[in-house]
Amino acid sequence: MTYEEALAYLENYTWSKTRLGLGRTRELTAKLGDPQKKLRFVHVAGSNGKGSTCAMTASILQAAGYKTGLYTSPYIQTFCERIQVNGENIPEHRLAEVTEKLRDAAETMEDHPSWFEMVTAVAFQYYLEENCDIVVLEVGMGGEFDSTNVIEAPEVAVLTNIGLEHTEYLGDTIEAIARTKSGIIKPGCRVVSYDNVPEVKAIISEVAKENGAPLVFADPSGIRLVSRDLDGQVFEWEGKTYRLPLHGEHQLRNASVVMEIVRELREQGWDISDEAVRRGMAEVKWPARFQILSRDPLFILDGGHNPQCAEAMTESLDALLPGQKVDFLLGILADKDYTQMIDILGPYAASFHCIAPENERALGVEALADTIRARGFETYAYNDLDEAIRAVCGSAAANKRPAVCFGSLYLAGEVLNYYDRVIEN
Repeated sequence: MTYEEALAYLENYTWSKTRLGLGRTRELTAKLGDPQKKLRFVHVAGSNGKGSTCAMTASILQAAGYKTGLYTSPYIQTFCERIQVNGENIPEHRLAEVTEKLRDAAETMEDHPSWFEMVTAVAFQYYLEENCDIVVLEVGMGGEFDSTNVIEAPEVAVLTNIGLEHTEYLGDTIEAIARTKSGIIKPGCRVVSYDNVPEVKAIISEVAKENGAPLVFADPSGIRLVSRDLDGQVFEWEGKTYRLPLHGEHQLRNASVVMEIVRELREQGWDISDEAVRRGMAEVKWPARFQILSRDPLFILDGGHNPQCAEAMTESLDALLPGQKVDFLLGILADKDYTQMIDILGPYAASFHCIAPENERALGVEALADTIRARGFETYAYNDLDEAIRAVCGSAAANKRPAVCFGSLYLAGEVLNYYDRVIEN
């Protein structure tokens, strides 16, 4: 099986991607010898901040000398980003090898597993074959019935910021969603939670108590900002100073969660020095999150795709570029709350340049542009990404103001691929 054949096989089963439940994943991993039972995990669920929290945690564990797996979604540029060991994507030939092994198991199942179930099983098998010491495992959707939850008790179960999302699958109240996400808590694990709203904290506390799992809520007030600039942030935590190349107040709140994860891992015997924490924080990579693509003109790439992400974006603009208007390159999926996102970004906009991400769920470019024009903003629509990037950067350069690409991780991946081509040429 080639890499292309492996991707084609996995993607052939997207029809059942939103069917929650653990039965098929358990059957599939059992046919592989239950690789997940031979691994140790930090398991991370939540609505916002999961990926950043996972990236920071994995970077620290790697700096501490542990062979560290990292499982995240979605990918930005290449499918192989989803499955990493020590910061390196799974090689294409290894993805093909493990997928072929998995195919032989999956084809014997009466109820064929879905795309996400198969990818998760591929990751477990790869991490085992690579002899990972620990895996930082991001939940796909929800928690209790997510495929990743076939693991046994993790070292730490982590709950990041929780809000209303995927209500058709997870419940239509924040309490119901919190309970579903808290389903990753198991007897024998420790729990670290973001400082969520009181009703969410109450649910997490209840589920942790039911499972006899010690619980810590991270206190973001324990982090003191020292300085911030376009290269990142410097903060103090318990008398020690750290540099974080990720931007935004929300990343400091995520960092407070990571510091508590480290504390809990140390309590369980993991050898993580202060220097490993310092180096891991300083070296963390998490692309398309307020990422500086160029300085002249200043062009910022962010894959934010919901109103909470738009709020985080405006917080960063206020902190780093106070009072400056921005030329936005915007592309959004139709199933997102794009009107609220536009309203949040609007006060910061000098102009909007619209494009449709390459995805079947993308909001049409004219529909997006019409929605923005109706609010009185200078708005342009493009069908060609190269033209859109050149236009927004040209406007920013001519008017000596920043450009920001925002609205979709799919669009972010396209923009990064564009920049890779430009640099290569």
